[in-house]
Amino acid sequence: MFSDISLTDDKPLYIQIRDYIKQMILKGLLSQGQKLPSTRELCNTIGVSRNTIILAYEYLEDEGFVQIIKGRGTFVSDITIDYQDEWNMDWTSRLTPYAHLANQLDIVKHESRWQKGMISFKSIAPDDKLFDLDDFKRAFLDRFSLEGEKLLNYGYAQGYKPLIDYLMGYMENKGVKTQGKDILVTNGFTEGFDMVLSALTEPGDHILCENPTHNTAVKIMKLHGLEIVGVDMEDDGIDLDKLQEALSNNPVSMGFLIPSYHNPTGIVMSPEKRVEVLNTFARHRVPLIEDGFNEELRYSGSHLSPLAALCGRGNSIIYIGSLSKVLFPGLRIGWILGDSHLISQLESIKRSRNIHSSFLDQAILYEYLAAGNLEKYLKKARRIYREKYDYALECAQRYIPCKKILGEGGLHIFIELDHNLNARKVLDECIRQNVIFMPGDIFYIHGKGANTFRLGFARCTPEEIRQGFKIIGDVIRGLE
Repeated sequence: MFSDISLTDDKPLYIQIRDYIKQMILKGLLSQGQKLPSTRELCNTIGVSRNTIILAYEYLEDEGFVQIIKGRGTFVSDITIDYQDEWNMDWTSRLTPYAHLANQLDIVKHESRWQKGMISFKSIAPDDKLFDLDDFKRAFLDRFSLEGEKLLNYGYAQGYKPLIDYLMGYMENKGVKTQGKDILVTNGFTEGFDMVLSALTEPGDHILCENPTHNTAVKIMKLHGLEIVGVDMEDDGIDLDKLQEALSNNPVSMGFLIPSYHNPTGIVMSPEKRVEVLNTFARHRVPLIEDGFNEELRYSGSHLSPLAALCGRGNSIIYIGSLSKVLFPGLRIGWILGDSHLISQLESIKRSRNIHSSFLDQAILYEYLAAGNLEKYLKKARRIYREKYDYALECAQRYIPCKKILGEGGLHIFIELDHNLNARKVLDECIRQNVIFMPGDIFYIHGKGANTFRLGFARCTPEEIRQGFKIIGDVIRGLE
């Protein structure tokens, strides 16, 4: 019976033996009171050390599957599973409208998927080959040696205090006045945006954003039952005349903007327009959520202050930040900076949902940042991404016939085709030629953008960019 056990190298041997015997008991192949082979006998049968069998038996006893009687041997315990008649539910019929809508809006499920061998321009995630693993390991070991046991226990909903203090200084270096403001650490932008909407909006409220905008933000706004007011963009950011018109004609209760390296267009809002936008929202007494998307990847020109800096000591801007599009997205760490009283309320929402974000991850990130590694990493990353951006722009201009190419930096560019061309038809043919990208219509409000698409290049080699863009251009010419 025990000679057919198949042992592998990917798991400790005593665990594999324990699990094998446990399954034999649960399936009724070993019955109550049955004596198991002695440790000496079983180690010879399986071909492992006797200590391995002893350890497996001890774990089985700890879990109540066997009894070890000194001088007599190891016996199967009384394990009875009284299986009842099967009772199945039709869970689909019980799903709420929220669940159905979440599934409907899930682009991972419903958009074309990358397959092995494809050149992919879908992602705008950073290139993990640029991550400084030695610096990260050093940060882990240094911080863990100081606080190891504390970091493995429960933490605080607001976040890891040293990281909060670091992020406060980080925002001050962006020009933000932090008096009367505080920070809440979140699981990336997505949780932060979701919590802010939970605290400040109700179904049916109107929220204003650029059109197009971040698809994840669109999904969350729709899941909250909000009426989305999309305002068209110009080459230097949101259209001011249409913004004024939208605020005058709609009962907007909240705004959401991405002023830097806008997703999906890559547009950077001009300094003059930032001031006008802020004053326009102020005149209408509409607070703003600012997505600090990819601000770290400015390749040229002078520093651009976020809207949260321009409002000075005012508290009308809620800034949601994250390093995920630049550094270690797997850590899922972001933050909300806002009025201290609001942050206190958001902290309670955070605590009610998931208690806190991983303290271990926050502590390691803090150690990494505090050691000056971010500046060193960004110096390297900016140079490499700038080269890729310049080359992607050059290849797009050379190979892709289009009406407009947008993008001033960051990790992507945005293509607008002639109005009679559908980007999804281009995508379908490109997939047949092993090239995939993100269609632009998923970023638009109310069905616009059928002739647009986004090309993320951060994880592509120059040759993949050249080859992939050429295929896209050939497909477009074929469809024209």
